[in-house]
Amino acid sequence: MVQAKTLTEKTISKSNQIIQFNHPVKYRTSEWYTGHGEIVASGDNRSFEVSASYNLKATVKLVNEILNPDNPTLAEIYSRRGRCVAIVDLTVDELYGEAIRYYFEHHEINLEIMPCRAWESDKTPQTVNNLLAFLGKDGCDVSRNEPVLVIGGGVLSDVAGLACALQHRRTPYIMIGTTVVAAIDAGPSPRTCTNGSQFKNSMGVYHPPVLTLVDRTFFRTLDTGHIRNGMAEIIKMAVTDDPVLFELMEEYGSRLLETHFATLEGDEELAEIADEVIYRALFSYMKHEGTNMFETYQDRPHAYGHTWSPRFEPAAKLMHGHAVSIGMAFGASLATEMGWLSTEDRDRIIALCSSIGLSVFHPILEDMDIMLEGQKNMRRKRGEGGLWAPLPTGIGECDFAQEVSSGLLQQAVDKHKTLCVSLPSGGEGKEMYLSDLGLA
Repeated sequence: MVQAKTLTEKTISKSNQIIQFNHPVKYRTSEWYTGHGEIVASGDNRSFEVSASYNLKATVKLVNEILNPDNPTLAEIYSRRGRCVAIVDLTVDELYGEAIRYYFEHHEINLEIMPCRAWESDKTPQTVNNLLAFLGKDGCDVSRNEPVLVIGGGVLSDVAGLACALQHRRTPYIMIGTTVVAAIDAGPSPRTCTNGSQFKNSMGVYHPPVLTLVDRTFFRTLDTGHIRNGMAEIIKMAVTDDPVLFELMEEYGSRLLETHFATLEGDEELAEIADEVIYRALFSYMKHEGTNMFETYQDRPHAYGHTWSPRFEPAAKLMHGHAVSIGMAFGASLATEMGWLSTEDRDRIIALCSSIGLSVFHPILEDMDIMLEGQKNMRRKRGEGGLWAPLPTGIGECDFAQEVSSGLLQQAVDKHKTLCVSLPSGGEGKEMYLSDLGLA
């Protein structure tokens, strides 16, 4: 039977031999993943080298009214399996639980569902353990090729994705993001995680959903603060990758916020703009994130605003989007100090964040111990090759700073503070703390 999976076997020298394996489809563990490998033997019975590749496809689709019984998307996936195992954000279950249950009942699909509270304070290893108990032998006994359905926001996508990664070492899952953050950033992301005591997202694995379904109709029931929070992740891609997206946000950002992406009192034209903004943000994000699925390289534009914020965000108990926008605004000021960015483009970036009520300054930036500790942590996270901080070089483009000295960091903070104190808000945003939205 070993010979059945041998694609080629040849001698590459008198002493070396390479055997390449291509395993028959019938032996696949799951329809969602493939792979192949090879082994090279030295020929002296003293050493050999193994290399292997793991192949996956992660699909992202914009689909409105996903829970309408006439929408076949979920039914087509789960009807042939006879059941759906689902992890649903507790708040989402309170708002949409009846619709979720009716959808699967209508299609005669057994639904096993676990509501899970998913506040930032719940982003812990214990929450992951609770989810594993639901997925495991004492719960639903999920099969290794059975896609778990996850419906919720960014925190749930992180912890539920991690639980799926640990269950059977890799269980597929389908993500429906119900917040802006989950829809365009955390939902399709391969990075699953929990928080550490002093550094956000410090523990996790790479395990993307096999399918991400983005349905902006869920946004209509969100608090406006959550809409604003997620828009920071759209702005980061606009600044670093897509100037058209930036211009759309400059023109329509406030209206998208007010109408919850055209789900409240939005007209047809604004609905089309909303879909274009979401699609462009997703495409820019996954263009870099999805093709560098395991962070093999650190030229990652989508890390803009995320270099210092993982350290100061938990310290100041900030909403994630506000921490990111502070990081983006400071990054723009730093880029200007370095001669990478014009003052005009810096001011456009800060003005866009401020126009929708995102924060652009917080006094915690002045704590050099926290800022330098954040850089130290980030160097470790990014592999010690450098800080590789994404910084804008213009609207829609960026470069990566390998290092930022303590002197330059202090100088940029001072200049950024001077700039922001002149703003009407002093750089503060609306509903910027976890406690403002009941998530502390």
